Amino acid sequence: MNVPLPATIRPVRYAAFLRAVNLGRNRRVTGADLKRLFEEAGAEDVSTFRTSGNVVFEAPRDMTRKLETHLEAELGHEMVIFMRTERELKSLAAHEPFPAREVDASKGKLQVLLLGSKPPAATRKKVLALATDEDRLAFGDRELFWLPSGGTQGSSLDQNALGKLLGKATQRTMGTIEQLAAKFFVAALLAVCAAAAGLAAPTAAPAAPPAAEPSAHPKRAA
Repeated sequence: MNVPLPATIRPVRYAAFLRAVNLGRNRRVTGADLKRLFEEAGAEDVSTFRTSGNVVFEAPRDMTRKLETHLEAELGHEMVIFMRTERELKSLAAHEPFPAREVDASKGKLQVLLLGSKPPAATRKKVLALATDEDRLAFGDRELFWLPSGGTQGSSLDQNALGKLLGKATQRTMGTIEQLAAKFFVAALLAVCAAAAGLAAPTAAPAAPPAAEPSAHPKRAA
């Protein structure tokens, strides 16, 4: 049974990025099932975003391992979750790892590899040595940003070497990060502020998930 959080505990809003969701026939899971599984583990106010394994929820503390354990038991395979708090997610969505002119000139989309921890300096140096003019790389705190010159599948970046250096990670476009932040963190904050002020909450778009706020970098789009 899902027990509401005590009124004295202020919940934290999290974004969970699940690794290797809906890749292959044996790893299929619907958004409705993900929502149910997160709620069974104790998460509150759960929402899913797209089909790549993105879940937004509230909890009094980080519950990464609890969620991984519950999902592994229910789905029957390994589950790795990369968690970001509201502050971390907003900072990530606003980050510009490359000059705007480089992003605009690229035919590829800006990619974000979410990591479980910040790599050591020696590892970061080896990873950045893999970068070329065709595949630009830059580190955030617990992220690696990749700006390919075209599609990721046709890239000459040594992704096997990258995986060995970084370990487990999950990849999203910057557009997905921005749109998730805009829908579940920025818009949600505006609604809370409006409610506190006794005003009507902003009207949500009736159709598909709303796009991020206009960006000067079209190549960041999903």
